[in-house]
Amino acid sequence: MTSLWQRLRAVIDAKLLKFLLVGVINTLVGSAIMFWLYNFAGASYWLSSAANYILTSILSFFLNKYFTFRSQGNSLREILRFALNIAVCYGIAYGIAKPLVIWALFAATDKVRDNVAMLVGMCLFTGLNYLGQRFFAFAEKKSD
Repeated sequence: MTSLWQRLRAVIDAKLLKFLLVGVINTLVGSAIMFWLYNFAGASYWLSSAANYILTSILSFFLNKYFTFRSQGNSLREILRFALNIAVCYGIAYGIAKPLVIWALFAATDKVRDNVAMLVGMCLFTGLNYLGQRFFAFAEKKSD
């Protein structure tokens, strides 16, 4: 039986550190895009947050494929799995974040709630995305 510590060590390793480094770059660029679109260009919550992930996912794919996970897998298959992972993580993270923040900050303005929801969505997305990329999009083949 595998202990909890062994399971955690399988997830918390150098790959996680590399993923977080790539994530810092993507977060800086993506946050600038998202918050600028929402607060200055007048784009909606969904358009602003989606533009962030669409634009930074391209960079993320290449950095994570070759730098973080050093994947040698089929690129077309990985692109499809990566895109599916991004879409699912985005939908879950931002779908949870908005109603959660509306409930928690019921007295705040829509602008405040949307900005907080985008921050919460970013955090949820990061955790879900790491797990999805590591164990789905760029999963290592198990050898027998």
